[in-house]
Amino acid sequence: MSTPTQESGRRSARTQERPRRRTAGSLGTSAAAWFKRRTTPTPGSTNQRSRLPPTSLSAEIAKLIRLEVQPAWQRVSGWTATRLEPATEVVSPLGWLLAAVVLVLAVLGGIFGWQEAKIAALLGALLLLLAIAFILGRSVYRVTLDLNRTRVAVGDRAVGGMEVANASPKALLPVSMELPVGASTAFFRIPRLAPEASHDELFTIPTHRRAVIQVGPVRSIRQDPFGLLRRQVKWTDAQDLFVHPRTTALGGTSSGFIRDLEGQPTRDLSSSDVSFHALRDYVPGDDRRHIHWKTTARTGELMVRQFEETRRSHLAIALSSNTGEYSSEDDFELAVSAAASIGLQAVREQRNLSVLTQGGPVRCETGRNLLDDLTRVEGRARRSDLVDLSRITADTVPNASVFFLVTGPVATPSELRRASTHVPVGVRAFAVRCGTGLTPARATIGDLTVVTIGDLAELPLILHQVAS
Repeated sequence: MSTPTQESGRRSARTQERPRRRTAGSLGTSAAAWFKRRTTPTPGSTNQRSRLPPTSLSAEIAKLIRLEVQPAWQRVSGWTATRLEPATEVVSPLGWLLAAVVLVLAVLGGIFGWQEAKIAALLGALLLLLAIAFILGRSVYRVTLDLNRTRVAVGDRAVGGMEVANASPKALLPVSMELPVGASTAFFRIPRLAPEASHDELFTIPTHRRAVIQVGPVRSIRQDPFGLLRRQVKWTDAQDLFVHPRTTALGGTSSGFIRDLEGQPTRDLSSSDVSFHALRDYVPGDDRRHIHWKTTARTGELMVRQFEETRRSHLAIALSSNTGEYSSEDDFELAVSAAASIGLQAVREQRNLSVLTQGGPVRCETGRNLLDDLTRVEGRARRSDLVDLSRITADTVPNASVFFLVTGPVATPSELRRASTHVPVGVRAFAVRCGTGLTPARATIGDLTVVTIGDLAELPLILHQVAS
């Protein structure tokens, strides 16, 4: 049995413990604070949980969707193009417009009961059916497309012919033929052809500018009088007509020191080569085939021949295709013609040749390949200038004996000087500045000989003057 004193002590102890009890609100606040402390990363903590930004997450999702959808989309688009392309080629824009109007009128007439709209839709549908009747049928032609020459120079006459023959046992009605020539299209009206009969057409292709012109294919055209439907049948393949740049003959070696056999002697001595230099004492290890026996017999000591290293003739032409170095398109065409003329002269003399532009190397195994690739060269604004082109050419053709830089009149003497620093020592370097209407001139910038021409006919004379 507890005493009154013990009861009072227990009550006082319970009274002291009461303030320590927490309410539900205080417990919630404490838990929120504890959770915040646990989730807030402390500075320097290594256990931070990385989160992907929303933009990166969306980009990754879009990438995954694209990877999954793209193959299926390609298959669907390929199937659609294969099935629907013939229909889209036959129906003209006017035909699609009429079909849309017919559909709208038919819907309006059906919804609102407009008789006028129904009649107009019916007439439009009958017009489309009538147009189909004009393009139906099968014709058998034998078409031959013949270009007199597939390679001409700027300004030369380019003539072609087209022969259309009836290859069927029955007569064929008149038909229209079209011949795409570059960006233009020529139209020919073919008359009625009896069985095995033929019809010839001649045409001339303008060659005012350097270009690769695609001629063909020849297509027969069938269409209705209203131009709603248009059926094309291809009868030949396309042919390429190369309009080469103008060139001029240089009349022999213009630089004056390029030789086929001996090349250019250098001051580097060699124990075996073509160009004899002097005699020296025999050293153990020398090739005995080079011992000069007459001198050995006269002096009583073994003497061997010593040679100069020779350099095989190799022309390197760096043609700048950066339009920032030219005042006009005619200046660039003059530069292409100058480079082609120098390159052709090297090919005729069977010299090694390398031609480079900012767009890459030019094939120059034969004169035909050289002119074909120069025909494809296009001038455009480039970040690579003449100095960069000179450096790339020197690295590509380290064994060149003659180096030509062909550029426009905008190139400054400072740029030409910096470009010449990349030419290897001992290599004769020329810079040809091409500007329509400029006065022919020559100058020297260090070891670089600079010539200026205003017309292609001035190139042979000025190069001969420099060589002399």
